[in-house]
Amino acid sequence: MKAKVRLFARLSDLAGLRETEVELGEGLTVSELFAALAHTYPALAGYASSLMYAVNAEYVPSDHPVQDGDEVAFIPPVSGGARCGSR
Repeated sequence: MKAKVRLFARLSDLAGLRETEVELGEGLTVSELFAALAHTYPALAGYASSLMYAVNAEYVPSDHPVQDGDEVAFIPPVSGGARCGSR
């Protein structure tokens, strides 16, 4: 079984890639998939507790199972921006 993985924002910087294809074990959850990815790219490990997960463009909980052919996105917290306009 294979899934396409997409990394966003800081995650793609740390791993040095925006997307990859990974081999899956049967019944793997999105959080377990991220843990396996963090094993390959250790710099990702610190983000495990603050991620949002999406499967096939829909947000899912961390225990959502990944199926063959799914597209899984890992989205880290985002901050920044400035208030526009004047008071």
